[in-house]
Amino acid sequence: MKNWKKLILVFVIADVALIAYFGFNQPFLARLVVTIAGGVLAFLMLIEMIKTLRSGSYGVDLLAITAIIATLLVGEYWASLIIILMLVGGESLEDYANGRAHRALAALLDKSLEIAHVQTGDKVVDLPLDHVEIGSVLLIRPMEIIPIDGKLLSEAVVLDEASLTGETKPNELVRGDNVLSGAINGNSSIQIETTFAAADSQFQKIVQLVKETEKTPAQFVRLADRYAVPFTIIAYIIAAVAYFISGDPVRIAEVLVVASPCPLILAAPIAFVSGMSRSSQNGSLIKNGTVIEKLAKAQEIFLDKTGTITEGTIKVDSIKPVKSGNEAELLQLVYTVEKSSGHILAKAVVEYAETKKIQPLKLTSLTEVAGLGVIGEIDGEEIKIGRSLFAFAPDNLNYETAFYVSKSGKYIGAVTFSDTLRPEAKATIAQMRKIGLENITMLTGDNQLVADKIAKSVGIENVYAGLMPDEKLKFIQNATHRPAIMIGDGVNDAPALATADIGISIGVGSGTVASEAADIVLLQNDLRKVTTSIEISRDTLKIAKQAVIIWILICIILMFIASLLVFQSVIPAVIGALFQEIIDVVSILYALRALRG
Repeated sequence: MKNWKKLILVFVIADVALIAYFGFNQPFLARLVVTIAGGVLAFLMLIEMIKTLRSGSYGVDLLAITAIIATLLVGEYWASLIIILMLVGGESLEDYANGRAHRALAALLDKSLEIAHVQTGDKVVDLPLDHVEIGSVLLIRPMEIIPIDGKLLSEAVVLDEASLTGETKPNELVRGDNVLSGAINGNSSIQIETTFAAADSQFQKIVQLVKETEKTPAQFVRLADRYAVPFTIIAYIIAAVAYFISGDPVRIAEVLVVASPCPLILAAPIAFVSGMSRSSQNGSLIKNGTVIEKLAKAQEIFLDKTGTITEGTIKVDSIKPVKSGNEAELLQLVYTVEKSSGHILAKAVVEYAETKKIQPLKLTSLTEVAGLGVIGEIDGEEIKIGRSLFAFAPDNLNYETAFYVSKSGKYIGAVTFSDTLRPEAKATIAQMRKIGLENITMLTGDNQLVADKIAKSVGIENVYAGLMPDEKLKFIQNATHRPAIMIGDGVNDAPALATADIGISIGVGSGTVASEAADIVLLQNDLRKVTTSIEISRDTLKIAKQAVIIWILICIILMFIASLLVFQSVIPAVIGALFQEIIDVVSILYALRALRG
């Protein structure tokens, strides 16, 4: 039964008991109702506790169960009811907070890979992916995600595979080349023939890998559980002393009632809910309170490159004319030819040229050569722009990403491109070190040359390039300092995000799978939100600890009072339960400080 249903049931039971006692003067019936309900709940909690212990974990359940049973056995059923109400209320509150975070995320995510446009003759039918047969012809519209692996039927295409491979450079394919699911189509519609079933495609393999890693999450002991074990032992010792001194079993119930772990179940979650709310206001959606605890204690951090340290957008890096050439003239030629193209690199050239206020020349003709480049005619001279061989470029050039340009069959220069570094990246990496994250590593699917350049510019020494999704995952699994953070944005990062103690996805629009796999989603494309979230988490954890310690100190004092006064019961169980609720209120009010820090 879900916790919110339990809470409603407990309120109904409480109403029935109160009506029976005060409305019909039937104390026996009230006691019977509460005793049966409390006994059933205690039994259910016992079963859950046994399951938890078998899994190697432990928590606050034992003390709560003991307090409920003890009060029921000595006839203090009202005290038992108060304890039950607080326990179920705390669990419902935590469920509500976690559910709210997941609902907020679900509202932001675009479920894009659910259907495929299957073309049969002149007709196009939308089918669920698992209904698409191998050998089907799919229509992929502009800027759509490739849903299933296949073979390109169209003459040529430029695909954005950054989310899959980490490579910023667009992948130019020609008829017959293999197309991977998860890649984003360019500006024109294309056709592909499926070569795999949807379940066996690249994108779905990554999704399955995420699901498998989520089945075996890293073990983590929650704040409440760590305090619960020593406090439970102390409570049992004091209860035993009380019974030894007085010889009255009622005294055991009186001690255990004031020792009820309600503030552990309430104060800590409320602090974490408050921290989650504060973090959301600062642009970070945290999915549950446990993430806050882990984040506050994080010691090692891994970062993807493309879309994380960089913006994932290509811009012109430099204009490289031959020695006798002129930068402005070369840019003018390229701008003139490329300004009508939908190519990703062409758009970058156009944007750059317009910022430089370059005026286009008169273009006589334009021809696109699939997979190689374009040919334009300006003032009767043939201008070729594209791959190095196409534009007669020398073999000794080693540009990462470039347009090569020839004029009348002679190479005249190149336009180079690079991914744009996030303006806040260098300062954020420095801030990470300042707050104690010394182990910082870049993991990328991009080539080593590009990775080293970016890492050096932001101050990261540990760099691993050319990695596939499963290889990134292994780095996370083998992290030497725990808890470990992984920050990424694309589909290729999803398995690593799911495996990490804390997975952080930067930018909701970067990919549904990455956002779903992550524990934290940065709602803004701002890397600074990572350090902000860490600082908020540390502050929240400090407040939660303080709230719990306040409760522990007050409870120990009350337990000693209940146990050492031999001659009379100064704190009857029901009064002890009310005292406990006062402690709850104090702890909760203190925990709410996490809203503002």
